[in-house]
Amino acid sequence: MNTDLFITALVSMMTNAVLFGAGAITVLSVPALNEQAKYLLPVVIVASFVLAPVAAWFIAPRMRARNWKRPAPTGA
Repeated sequence: MNTDLFITALVSMMTNAVLFGAGAITVLSVPALNEQAKYLLPVVIVASFVLAPVAAWFIAPRMRARNWKRPAPTGA
């Protein structure tokens, strides 16, 4: 298994939890959305499952990058 794919799978689970939590809190805390929670929470679940691997695919290479967003050392 490719290292990036393995990291993506691990990060995807964590990203899924964060996306679901943010969506669930949004649905349950907004009174207008809370009335439709019976229909919106399954939408949040499906959306988090769909978006988590996509977000994790962008995060995984940055986890392997040693000097990501760090300036290269100059001179020696």
